[in-house]
Amino acid sequence: MTRWLDDEEQRIWRNFLATTQLVNERLDRQLQRDAGMPHTYYMILVALSEAPGRSMRMTDLAHRAQSSQSRLSHAVARLEERGWVRRAPCADDRRGNIAVLTDDGFAALAAAAPGHVEEVRQSLFDALTPAQLHALDEICTAVRSKTVGGSS
Repeated sequence: MTRWLDDEEQRIWRNFLATTQLVNERLDRQLQRDAGMPHTYYMILVALSEAPGRSMRMTDLAHRAQSSQSRLSHAVARLEERGWVRRAPCADDRRGNIAVLTDDGFAALAAAAPGHVEEVRQSLFDALTPAQLHALDEICTAVRSKTVGGSS
C-alpha cells in the first residue's frame, strides 16, 4: 500500500528539491564562470586531491562521485584533454585503471577552490544559524545512513 505524502510532507519535499537544485545550479554556474569547469569535474578533482598519491581506482572514483562508470569515464576523458588527470593501469588488476591528478590538475583545483568555497558559503552556510547547520548535518547523516548504508 502506498504511503502518500500528506500536505505538509509534500510542501517539505518540494522545498527540499527546489533548495538543492538552487544550490547545485549556483555552484555549477560559479565554477563554469570562474574556472571553466562544471561542478562534477570539480568534485572529481577534489576526490583525487584527497586520495593517497592523488590517485584512485576508477571504480572507487565513480562510487565517490556518485556516478556511473561510463559517465565518470567520459568526465575523466575531458579532464585528460585538459591535462588535469591521467589514467594509469592498476598494478594489482590488469583490467582496472587508476585516475591520477596531475600537477596542472591540482593547480586548477587550487585556483578554483576559493571562489567555490565562497559560493558554498553564500548559497548555504550564510543563510543558516549554527543550530540550523547542526540540524542539517544530522538530517543529512540520517538520510544517507538509511538510504545508502552510510556510504559516500
